[in-house]
Amino acid sequence: MNLVQKLASKNFFIFNLVLIGVIFGFFLAFLSFSCSTPEAKKIAQAQEGPAIIPRDALQVAEGLQSAFRSVADKVLPSVVELKTVSIRRQQIPNLNGIPWEFFFGPRDGSPDGQGQEREYRSQGLGSGIIVRQNLDSYYVLTNNHVVGDVNEIVVVTNDGREYPATLVGKDERKDLAMVSFKTSDVHPLAELGDSDTVKVGDWAIAVGNPLGFMSSVTMGIVSAVGRTGGPGNNINDFLQTDASINQGNSGGALVNIWGQVIGINTWIASNSSGGGSVGLGFAIPINNAKRSIDEFISSGQISYGWLGVSLTDPDREIVQALKLEGKRGALATQVFLGSPADKGGIRPGDFITHVNGKEARGMNPLTMMVGDIKPGEQAQFTLIRDGVSRDFQVRIEVRTDTVAADNKKLWPGVFIVPLSDAVRDSLKLDKNAQGLYVAQVIQETPAAIIGLQRGDRITGINGEPVNDLASFYKSLREKTEKELWFNFIRGDTTLETLKFKR
Repeated sequence: MNLVQKLASKNFFIFNLVLIGVIFGFFLAFLSFSCSTPEAKKIAQAQEGPAIIPRDALQVAEGLQSAFRSVADKVLPSVVELKTVSIRRQQIPNLNGIPWEFFFGPRDGSPDGQGQEREYRSQGLGSGIIVRQNLDSYYVLTNNHVVGDVNEIVVVTNDGREYPATLVGKDERKDLAMVSFKTSDVHPLAELGDSDTVKVGDWAIAVGNPLGFMSSVTMGIVSAVGRTGGPGNNINDFLQTDASINQGNSGGALVNIWGQVIGINTWIASNSSGGGSVGLGFAIPINNAKRSIDEFISSGQISYGWLGVSLTDPDREIVQALKLEGKRGALATQVFLGSPADKGGIRPGDFITHVNGKEARGMNPLTMMVGDIKPGEQAQFTLIRDGVSRDFQVRIEVRTDTVAADNKKLWPGVFIVPLSDAVRDSLKLDKNAQGLYVAQVIQETPAAIIGLQRGDRITGINGEPVNDLASFYKSLREKTEKELWFNFIRGDTTLETLKFKR
């Protein structure tokens, strides 16, 4: 078949038809892809006109925006900036003596060149909340770490007016302080809310002066409630928020969507050395400070109720040993002799669960609950002893640093742990080792006076064998009204302590 015949054949005609179809298909695909590029989409959108935002979505956004504006308008005038100055004096190094005196003689008329000091002034910034007014005196609530140790304080209001201020009172345990300033000008007071009603997920709005930027407002939610473990052994149960809080926010307000103060911004957790915000801010619940406001104004200090016990949050082994699974509260490991707890019948080994019917969720909440009871008031303590719930009436006394640090009255003055297999392994003891391990003996306490030492293993109290934690506390409670001594093992030797007369 020659070339002309091949070109005219039926097969060749079909091939050409298929080839044209393929080429046309590729052309259509390319055209479709070109139209789908961002530039083409922009052109198409421009031709169609701007996108329309749904009206219902706008109404929700406008409602939130209006709410936040209202909160800012309400709160900002009652939140102030605190400018502080700390003054310290340092001795100027003595440059007299050889060769100074040889060539120049004593300086400044002083025979020995001593007594010269230089003054150093360091500035600080913080925030505060105007919470009370009495005639021309305004009272500002803030943190102790903002103003507690400074020499000069200036209050700067939201509109830029400045007033010299004086320290009214301070308290390290709650990290609270109050300053006051006098003026005939009118300033609004903050509205205090109810922090007990705050729930995780609630709106949280922080107002203060971070890094010196006055009247800053940041927004977030309440991330958690009842947080403990703040700096400086702070006893508060903090509100946690992801609203941005930075240095300078301390003492400022954390408010709810109604503009009510629910907390006092106090500290942040941060991985950076400068303490930048990473969404972990903590505020003192305002209910923790309400009584403090009145006490600062009336007496310049906060008084705390004193029960007279040493508390701990028991670990899993102690919980199992005392059969406290599923229970919430704090364990009284020591009791001060002659204290309200001692007079009211509370003993070491009692697990306190409620105060006046309110649940104590751990050591720190219980400490704060007791501290908030006014001295002289009687309170009901619910506790678990030998697996049974009991109620005791205790008249609370005033707490002082002196009485709370008197170890001579701390009974019995020893911390013990049961000898589980894990404890035996960690202490490298024989698997058949018996007794209760002495983890700590507090100095000057009865246990220390009669010769008990850390590492001893207690096997008996006043001759009564004790095999576990429950029997230890039971014997301590029932066998030691007049005197106390321990049977114990030290090394491989079985010994007996001296006797402590009560």
